[in-house]
Amino acid sequence: MVAAVAVERNDGRNSAPVRHDWQRAEAEALYGLRFADLMWQAQRVHRKNFDPNHVETASLLSIKTGGCPEDCGYCSQSAHYDTGLKATRLMDRAEVVAIAQCAKDAGATRFCMAAAWRSPKDRDLDQVCDTISAVKDLGMETCVTLGMLTSKQATQLSEAGLDFYNHNVDTSPEFYDRIITTRTLQDRIDTLAHVRDAGIKVCCGGIVGMGERVEDRLGMLVLLANLPSHPESVPINLWNEVKGVPVNDTAERPDPIALVRLVATTRIMMPKSVVRLSAGRQYMSDELQALCIVAGANSIFIGDVLLTTKNPQRDRDANLLDRLGVTSGLA
Repeated sequence: MVAAVAVERNDGRNSAPVRHDWQRAEAEALYGLRFADLMWQAQRVHRKNFDPNHVETASLLSIKTGGCPEDCGYCSQSAHYDTGLKATRLMDRAEVVAIAQCAKDAGATRFCMAAAWRSPKDRDLDQVCDTISAVKDLGMETCVTLGMLTSKQATQLSEAGLDFYNHNVDTSPEFYDRIITTRTLQDRIDTLAHVRDAGIKVCCGGIVGMGERVEDRLGMLVLLANLPSHPESVPINLWNEVKGVPVNDTAERPDPIALVRLVATTRIMMPKSVVRLSAGRQYMSDELQALCIVAGANSIFIGDVLLTTKNPQRDRDANLLDRLGVTSGLA
């Protein structure tokens, strides 16, 4: 098949090729391989770039919840919808650092902080930068997601020592306008460019299960894989059910095997990126998560809550990884 040839060429013995010229037809052919063949290719790529028996553990905290002016149709924090969520102010540094310390003690190696903004105000960014520096002093990697950034703001975050900036593209270019109207896809790409130019690592992925087609999921991967540099982290989120948002009318949870295929395709197309099973793991069986790990997923969020939605409990994660013989911060 076309995709198999594309993966094999110039492979050599040391590492998988990093390409930025993927065609949609190649992604579709790769995704459509016989399951065993797709998994073999994904495992082969994964083992050349990562320890196949290790999973990164991160923790995510909403440091400013609700009241966001964007109309993202999946989001509990949008001010456009009645989701029953109460908006909060930006959390104090001391409170965030205390929670980060608890996350570290629980096994997290990266601490991610999210604020429900369209873009941060300068005074708020100053406070976030102070918090980033304090969390880094704990010996943790740091990540924030604050909405759109200017070049100047990205530089300020870099100077504060930020390791990663999360800014998801969410879905394919073709499906994007059906989910969001207040922020264009190009707005997102521009922010990613500012982050990259500032020397900050990029965390960028999307959401599946919002009513999109398989072609849209693959279109999202093609978009990410053809960026000038692949995101260092690629989160794959399974849409979490949220009352009061438009996506409820179109949402359809992906077939489990289709989700594994997507993870394997992500691993092959972006061989050096960490692929994170993010939101929605509470809907996944242990067997599905195990297959995703074999397919190349090598990062998870730990903790009972992800922003405003549920996440598997730490003991369940620790038990699963132990049965798989996978090392992590939970060991």
